[in-house]
Amino acid sequence: MNKSLVALAGALALTALPSISQAQGSPLSFNASLTSDYRYRGISQTRLKPALQGGVDYALPAGFYIGAWGSTIKWIKDASAFNGNQDTGSTPVEIDLYGGYKAEINKNLSYDVGLLQYLYPGNKFKDVGADNANTTEIYGALTFGPATLKYSHSLTSLFGTANATTDSKGSGYLDLTANFDVGGGVTLTPHVGRQRIAGFGTFSYTDYSLTAAIDLVGFTFSAAAIGTDAKVNGVASFQSPAGKDLGTAGLVIAAKKVF
Repeated sequence: MNKSLVALAGALALTALPSISQAQGSPLSFNASLTSDYRYRGISQTRLKPALQGGVDYALPAGFYIGAWGSTIKWIKDASAFNGNQDTGSTPVEIDLYGGYKAEINKNLSYDVGLLQYLYPGNKFKDVGADNANTTEIYGALTFGPATLKYSHSLTSLFGTANATTDSKGSGYLDLTANFDVGGGVTLTPHVGRQRIAGFGTFSYTDYSLTAAIDLVGFTFSAAAIGTDAKVNGVASFQSPAGKDLGTAGLVIAAKKVF
Protein backbone atom coordinates (compact mmCIF):
# COMPACT_ATOMS: atom_id res chain seq x y z
CA MET A 1 0.00 0.00 0.00
CA ASN A 2 1.13 3.52 -0.77
CA LYS A 3 3.10 4.79 2.23
CA SER A 4 1.63 8.27 1.80
CA LEU A 5 -1.78 6.80 2.63
CA VAL A 6 -0.65 5.23 5.89
CA ALA A 7 -3.37 7.08 7.81
CA LEU A 8 -6.10 6.12 5.40
CA ALA A 9 -5.05 2.49 5.26
CA GLY A 10 -7.51 1.75 8.02
CA ALA A 11 -9.41 4.93 8.26
CA LEU A 12 -11.43 7.61 6.58
CA ALA A 13 -13.75 7.08 9.63
CA LEU A 14 -19.46 6.12 8.86
CA THR A 15 -20.59 8.08 10.85
CA ALA A 16 -18.80 11.31 10.16
CA LEU A 17 -20.41 13.68 12.54
CA PRO A 18 -22.39 11.55 14.98
CA SER A 19 -26.08 12.41 14.80
CA ILE A 20 -27.12 14.62 17.68
CA SER A 21 -29.64 12.91 19.97
CA GLN A 22 -31.54 14.72 22.69
CA ALA A 23 -33.40 13.18 25.57
CA GLN A 24 -37.02 14.32 25.64
CA GLY A 25 -37.36 17.73 27.27
CA SER A 26 -33.69 18.08 28.19
CA PRO A 27 -30.89 20.03 26.48
CA LEU A 28 -28.35 17.47 27.72
CA SER A 29 -28.28 13.88 26.50
CA PHE A 30 -25.99 10.89 26.50
CA ASN A 31 -25.82 7.98 24.08
CA ALA A 32 -24.15 4.59 24.05
CA SER A 33 -24.05 1.96 21.34
CA LEU A 34 -22.61 -1.37 20.29
CA THR A 35 -21.99 -1.97 16.60
CA SER A 36 -20.73 -4.98 14.66
CA ASP A 37 -18.31 -2.74 12.71
CA TYR A 38 -17.42 0.94 12.90
CA ARG A 39 -17.69 2.24 9.35
CA TYR A 40 -16.76 5.84 8.57
CA ARG A 41 -17.59 7.01 5.08
CA GLY A 42 -17.83 3.34 4.17
CA ILE A 43 -14.38 2.33 5.48
CA SER A 44 -13.99 0.12 8.56
CA GLN A 45 -12.14 1.67 11.48
CA THR A 46 -12.10 -1.56 13.47
CA ARG A 47 -10.73 -4.14 11.02
CA LEU A 48 -14.32 -5.28 10.27
CA LYS A 49 -14.82 -6.07 13.97
CA PRO A 50 -17.23 -4.72 16.65
CA ALA A 51 -16.89 -1.37 18.39
CA LEU A 52 -18.18 0.32 21.53
CA GLN A 53 -19.29 3.92 21.09
CA GLY A 54 -20.74 6.71 23.18
CA GLY A 55 -21.28 10.44 23.32
CA VAL A 56 -22.77 13.48 24.98
CA ASP A 57 -24.67 16.37 23.38
CA TYR A 58 -25.76 19.73 24.75
CA ALA A 59 -28.23 22.03 23.01
CA LEU A 60 -27.31 25.63 23.74
CA PRO A 61 -29.82 28.49 23.42
CA ALA A 62 -30.80 29.92 20.03
CA GLY A 63 -29.83 26.89 17.93
CA PHE A 64 -26.21 26.40 18.99
CA TYR A 65 -24.93 23.01 20.10
CA ILE A 66 -21.78 21.28 21.32
CA GLY A 67 -20.91 17.64 21.82
CA ALA A 68 -18.35 14.90 22.13
CA TRP A 69 -18.35 11.34 20.82
CA GLY A 70 -15.95 8.42 20.97
CA SER A 71 -15.40 4.94 19.56
CA THR A 72 -12.95 2.10 19.89
CA ILE A 73 -10.72 1.78 16.80
CA LYS A 74 -7.86 -0.35 15.45
CA TRP A 75 -6.49 1.55 12.46
CA ILE A 76 -3.90 3.75 14.20
CA LYS A 77 -2.00 0.70 15.45
CA ASP A 78 -2.66 -1.26 12.23
CA ALA A 79 -1.06 1.50 10.15
CA SER A 80 2.39 0.41 11.35
CA ALA A 81 2.11 -2.67 9.14
CA PHE A 82 2.15 -0.43 6.05
CA ASN A 83 5.23 1.48 7.11
CA GLY A 84 7.86 -1.14 7.79
CA ASN A 85 6.33 -1.94 11.20
CA GLN A 86 7.49 1.41 12.56
CA ASP A 87 5.50 2.55 15.60
CA THR A 88 2.48 4.66 14.55
CA GLY A 89 1.01 4.63 18.06
CA SER A 90 -1.36 2.27 19.81
CA THR A 91 -4.31 4.66 20.14
CA PRO A 92 -7.36 2.45 20.86
CA VAL A 93 -9.97 5.21 20.66
CA GLU A 94 -11.16 8.07 18.48
CA ILE A 95 -12.55 11.15 20.23
CA ASP A 96 -14.63 13.69 18.28
CA LEU A 97 -15.37 17.19 19.56
CA TYR A 98 -17.86 19.33 17.67
CA GLY A 99 -19.99 22.42 17.82
CA GLY A 100 -22.28 24.26 15.48
CA TYR A 101 -25.48 26.10 14.76
CA LYS A 102 -28.79 24.83 13.37
CA ALA A 103 -31.75 26.92 12.25
CA GLU A 104 -34.83 26.88 10.03
CA ILE A 105 -35.10 29.01 6.91
CA ASN A 106 -38.76 28.05 6.58
CA LYS A 107 -40.91 25.10 7.67
CA ASN A 108 -39.47 22.88 4.92
CA LEU A 109 -35.86 24.06 4.79
CA SER A 110 -33.19 24.19 7.50
CA TYR A 111 -29.41 24.44 7.69
CA ASP A 112 -26.59 23.27 9.95
CA VAL A 113 -23.01 24.59 10.06
CA GLY A 114 -20.19 23.65 12.39
CA LEU A 115 -16.66 22.55 13.22
CA LEU A 116 -15.53 19.00 13.99
CA GLN A 117 -12.21 17.88 15.50
CA TYR A 118 -11.18 14.22 15.26
CA LEU A 119 -8.61 13.33 17.93
CA TYR A 120 -6.36 10.24 18.10
CA PRO A 121 -4.37 10.74 21.33
CA GLY A 122 -0.75 9.62 21.14
CA ASN A 123 -0.69 8.86 17.42
CA LYS A 124 2.85 8.93 15.96
CA PHE A 125 2.11 9.46 12.30
CA LYS A 126 4.58 12.35 12.02
CA ASP A 127 7.35 9.97 13.09
CA VAL A 128 6.79 7.85 9.96
CA GLY A 129 6.65 10.68 7.42
CA ALA A 130 2.90 11.38 7.44
CA ASP A 131 1.04 14.22 9.20
CA ASN A 132 -0.55 14.08 12.62
CA ALA A 133 -3.66 11.90 12.31
CA ASN A 134 -5.76 14.47 14.20
CA THR A 135 -8.06 16.13 11.68
CA THR A 136 -10.18 19.29 11.66
CA GLU A 137 -13.18 19.72 9.36
CA ILE A 138 -15.79 22.40 8.85
CA TYR A 139 -19.19 21.35 7.54
CA GLY A 140 -22.42 22.77 6.20
CA ALA A 141 -25.73 21.04 5.48
CA LEU A 142 -29.11 21.87 4.00
CA THR A 143 -32.19 19.80 4.85
CA PHE A 144 -35.27 19.94 2.66
CA GLY A 145 -38.07 17.64 3.73
CA PRO A 146 -36.56 14.18 4.31
CA ALA A 147 -33.29 14.85 2.43
CA THR A 148 -30.05 16.36 3.70
CA LEU A 149 -27.16 17.48 1.50
CA LYS A 150 -23.92 17.99 3.42
CA TYR A 151 -20.37 19.03 2.60
CA SER A 152 -17.37 18.57 4.92
CA HIS A 153 -14.03 20.27 4.20
CA SER A 154 -10.72 19.45 5.88
CA LEU A 155 -8.66 22.33 7.26
CA THR A 156 -5.76 19.95 7.93
CA SER A 157 -4.39 16.87 6.22
CA LEU A 158 -7.08 14.20 6.16
CA PHE A 159 -6.30 11.68 8.92
CA GLY A 160 -2.57 12.24 8.46
CA THR A 161 -2.45 11.48 4.74
CA ALA A 162 0.76 13.09 3.43
CA ASN A 163 4.23 12.37 2.11
CA ALA A 164 7.40 14.41 1.74
CA THR A 165 5.96 16.58 -1.03
CA THR A 166 2.16 16.48 -0.76
CA ASP A 167 -0.48 16.77 1.94
CA SER A 168 -4.24 16.27 1.80
CA LYS A 169 -5.41 19.57 3.28
CA GLY A 170 -8.54 20.76 1.49
CA SER A 171 -10.06 17.31 1.01
CA GLY A 172 -13.84 17.25 0.81
CA TYR A 173 -16.74 14.89 1.44
CA LEU A 174 -20.14 15.49 -0.20
CA ASP A 175 -23.04 13.29 0.83
CA LEU A 176 -26.77 13.02 0.34
CA THR A 177 -28.89 11.26 2.97
CA ALA A 178 -32.64 10.90 3.38
CA ASN A 179 -34.91 9.55 6.11
CA PHE A 180 -38.24 7.90 5.36
CA ASP A 181 -40.81 6.63 7.86
CA VAL A 182 -42.17 3.50 6.17
CA GLY A 183 -44.60 2.57 8.92
CA GLY A 184 -44.55 0.13 11.78
CA GLY A 185 -41.97 2.26 13.55
CA VAL A 186 -39.37 1.53 10.87
CA THR A 187 -37.18 4.25 9.31
CA LEU A 188 -35.24 3.73 6.08
CA THR A 189 -32.15 5.85 5.43
CA PRO A 190 -30.51 5.70 1.99
CA HIS A 191 -27.13 7.43 1.66
CA VAL A 192 -24.48 8.12 -0.96
CA GLY A 193 -21.25 10.06 -0.49
CA ARG A 194 -18.13 11.01 -2.40
CA GLN A 195 -14.77 11.36 -0.62
CA ARG A 196 -12.29 13.51 -2.53
CA ILE A 197 -8.73 13.20 -1.21
CA ALA A 198 -6.73 16.30 -2.13
CA GLY A 199 -3.28 15.50 -3.51
CA PHE A 200 -4.09 11.78 -3.74
CA GLY A 201 -6.97 11.77 -6.21
CA THR A 202 -6.42 8.16 -7.28
CA PHE A 203 -7.67 7.11 -3.85
CA SER A 204 -10.87 9.19 -3.93
CA TYR A 205 -13.96 6.99 -3.81
CA THR A 206 -17.74 6.74 -3.41
CA ASP A 207 -19.56 5.07 -0.52
CA TYR A 208 -23.21 4.05 -0.23
CA SER A 209 -25.53 2.55 2.34
CA LEU A 210 -29.13 1.70 3.16
CA THR A 211 -30.08 1.58 6.84
CA ALA A 212 -33.25 0.29 8.47
CA ALA A 213 -33.89 1.29 12.09
CA ILE A 214 -36.59 0.69 14.69
CA ASP A 215 -37.10 1.82 18.30
CA LEU A 216 -37.89 -1.04 20.67
CA VAL A 217 -37.81 -1.33 24.48
CA GLY A 218 -35.95 1.94 24.82
CA PHE A 219 -33.23 1.13 22.27
CA THR A 220 -32.73 1.92 18.59
CA PHE A 221 -31.81 -1.19 16.62
CA SER A 222 -30.43 -0.80 13.11
CA ALA A 223 -29.10 -2.81 10.20
CA ALA A 224 -27.13 -1.16 7.41
CA ALA A 225 -25.96 -2.51 4.07
CA ILE A 226 -22.75 -0.57 3.37
CA GLY A 227 -20.21 -0.59 0.55
CA THR A 228 -17.69 1.45 -1.45
CA ASP A 229 -15.91 1.49 -4.79
CA ALA A 230 -12.57 2.15 -3.07
CA LYS A 231 -10.27 0.28 -5.44
CA VAL A 232 -7.32 1.24 -7.62
CA ASN A 233 -6.73 -1.01 -10.65
CA GLY A 234 -8.96 -3.61 -9.05
CA VAL A 235 -7.06 -3.66 -5.76
CA ALA A 236 -8.69 -2.50 -2.50
CA SER A 237 -7.39 0.96 -1.55
CA PHE A 238 -7.82 0.45 2.18
CA GLN A 239 -6.74 -2.88 3.66
CA SER A 240 -6.17 -4.48 7.04
CA PRO A 241 -2.71 -5.89 7.87
CA ALA A 242 -4.10 -9.29 6.87
CA GLY A 243 -5.12 -7.95 3.46
CA LYS A 244 -8.87 -7.68 4.07
CA ASP A 245 -10.74 -5.02 2.08
CA LEU A 246 -11.90 -2.46 4.67
CA GLY A 247 -14.37 -0.94 2.20
CA THR A 248 -15.98 -4.20 1.16
CA ALA A 249 -19.77 -4.45 0.98
CA GLY A 250 -21.25 -5.80 4.19
CA LEU A 251 -24.02 -5.69 6.76
CA VAL A 252 -23.52 -3.68 9.96
CA ILE A 253 -25.91 -4.14 12.87
CA ALA A 254 -26.07 -1.90 15.94
CA ALA A 255 -27.99 -1.12 19.10
CA LYS A 256 -28.10 2.39 20.58
CA LYS A 257 -29.49 3.85 23.79
CA VAL A 258 -30.12 7.57 24.44
CA PHE A 259 -30.30 8.77 28.05
